Amino acid sequence: DPDMHGVDILIPDFSYLKKIKNKLKAIVITHAHEDHIGAVPYLIKEYELPIYGTPMPLSLIESKFNEHKLHKQKSLFRYVEKRQLIKIGEFSVEWLHITHSTVDCSALAITTKAGTVIHTGDFKLDNTPVDGLYTDYHRFAYYGEKGVLCCFADSTNSHNNIYTPSESRVRATFQNLFQTHNKGRLIMSTFSSNLHRIALAIEQAINHKRKICVIGRSLEKNLNIALELDYLKFSKEHFIDASDTANYQDEEILIITTGSQGEAMSALYRIAIGEHKQVKIKPSDAVILSCKAIPGNEPSIATLINKIERSGAKVLHHGITDIHVSGHGGQEDQKFLLRLIKPKYFLPIHGEYQHRSKHIKTALELDIKEQNTILIDDGETVEINNKYMKKITKVKVGKTFIDNQKNNAVDFNIVHDRKNLANDGIVMFIVQINKAEHQLMTKPRLATYGLVNQRQEKKFASELEELIVNFIEHLKEKDLEDAKHLENHLRAVIKKHIYRSMKRYPIIVANIFVQ
Repeated sequence: DPDMHGVDILIPDFSYLKKIKNKLKAIVITHAHEDHIGAVPYLIKEYELPIYGTPMPLSLIESKFNEHKLHKQKSLFRYVEKRQLIKIGEFSVEWLHITHSTVDCSALAITTKAGTVIHTGDFKLDNTPVDGLYTDYHRFAYYGEKGVLCCFADSTNSHNNIYTPSESRVRATFQNLFQTHNKGRLIMSTFSSNLHRIALAIEQAINHKRKICVIGRSLEKNLNIALELDYLKFSKEHFIDASDTANYQDEEILIITTGSQGEAMSALYRIAIGEHKQVKIKPSDAVILSCKAIPGNEPSIATLINKIERSGAKVLHHGITDIHVSGHGGQEDQKFLLRLIKPKYFLPIHGEYQHRSKHIKTALELDIKEQNTILIDDGETVEINNKYMKKITKVKVGKTFIDNQKNNAVDFNIVHDRKNLANDGIVMFIVQINKAEHQLMTKPRLATYGLVNQRQEKKFASELEELIVNFIEHLKEKDLEDAKHLENHLRAVIKKHIYRSMKRYPIIVANIFVQ
């Protein structure tokens, strides 16, 4: 969040795992999106567990391990094939192919002594997927007929009351854009993990005889891995480096880049403000933002669009053209999958409370009994068997702040202090007290930052000086015995005064010397 100053990423608080570390057998991966694999290197530093997954997710985790210098820990990887049953501790796990907004995604069929649990992973039911790999309806139906104890299901798009459209629908939009904007460069930006969308853009570029320039470290990494693993099949002759774009006519270039959410350090933002070394925005460019705004990112995206349009280029985005489809299933996708699985119990996951709540309402339409569904929050644990599903204990959960420059955790109190500094500023003062005479030895030395402007500083300093003098005059002899206690007491008095006069809670640094 913007008020988490100096924090680059958030990972889960792993402290609960210490209590159950003897039970931990493995990490099981469904797909390669950042919110599912981003914290794995940090977890592995604390618990060296085997990591099971299909090739694409594990390859992307491997690149993260390289960044974290976890080279030895790559021996923990266990590559699996879909439809292959893997024994892990007391469980047998099968990976089932399911469609989503990146390649090589899986649902999980987890067979236990109590029964089989289906974990959908992130999903939508795309019957014309870009890569030609369809949801494995046969295996879902197989488990449905065999009997499923519980379904844990992705709830992200629960308010959408239709089937989520196929990713292939964007192909026609791209085709039209490439035909219409044929006089200048095309610059397309989307999430670096949305390899199907990227493949559609590359496909149209090749059809319209454009060279493809990929800019952005995460995008280059993801695309190279997908090409190496043969999930995408494009010849390298179609790609050029950013430094080579000047050797081609503008209408012969497609640039694919990161930064669709307006991130300040992203490639697209640097291109938009003229700070990218090789690529600058031209008035003849058309910039395609092929994504939807993540809630909270709307202001930064608006800033990006404004900067691009000030350069004379045209911006095409989700609000004005059909250039994005969701990767999460709507209500009809959810219903179809539940009909196949036919679970006894239903536990909605992945999404905000409102999404999970709506998913339960959808499940009730399919005659799943209300007493067989449950709505849980982070930290709540659930016990499931053939007779019941119920909440039991709560465990500690939360966030750990990470400074990505050092790959170190940032203490919560430090982040809290930074927030206070940003919002309310800081007041620092030094006070020297003559114990024998019970008075100030010199005038208090004061400094403030982020609280008052220069013109007000003298008046504010006089106010505080008067307050401090008055405070010392009313002290008792015994109060002068403990300088630390005195500091805390004076800090509270000044804090109260500033709040009364300014409605602010600045950080107050007090140093008192009693001589």
